[in-house]
Amino acid sequence: MRGMQETGTGERATLPAPGEEQYPSLALANSAIALPSGQFVDLLGTPAAVNRWLFTRGLAPADTDMREMCAAQLRALREQIRALMAARIAALPALPSTVTALNEAMTRVPTAPLLQWDSKNGPYRVAPHPTSEIVDHAMAVLAADAADLLTSAEAERLTACGSPPCNRYLLRHGRRHWCSVRCGDRARAARAYARRTQPKPD
Repeated sequence: MRGMQETGTGERATLPAPGEEQYPSLALANSAIALPSGQFVDLLGTPAAVNRWLFTRGLAPADTDMREMCAAQLRALREQIRALMAARIAALPALPSTVTALNEAMTRVPTAPLLQWDSKNGPYRVAPHPTSEIVDHAMAVLAADAADLLTSAEAERLTACGSPPCNRYLLRHGRRHWCSVRCGDRARAARAYARRTQPKPD
């Protein structure tokens, strides 16, 4: 995304959208935030930011030596979950590749050292790299959480924030379609401005 940046202020300035505390996959989907200025804040923009995000949700130790490859995998999962949420809200079929990606994330956690086969040394067993194992586990938890949300009765409450350019999702309560008070105020101000500037009939 153009203008994407990782900043510590973005996370502090944005309160969780309704439903994020119950569903960490919703928080993951909302971790790239569109600002009214046209800029984006990416809470997963660097390996260190990914580590902080996972740590605050109990999905990684504080001292994980996160690598960009693992961070990129989590950002890719975010986009897949966003696509699935968008399809669910629009009552459209999801792309099969997106469903496959979510299922692969749920089942990628090894339960034993994996078999490798080397042309020089033959077959051998190897355990995953500790950091990869942590990220795989986190992704499996988040993917399963997304699947739980999308197949639950609460999926009927899943909606996109109704205050452009905000790109966050939420579980609505009643008629509320805004992820925050700030977005609600902005939407109401936009409606009031539109009413004031409408040409008056002769």
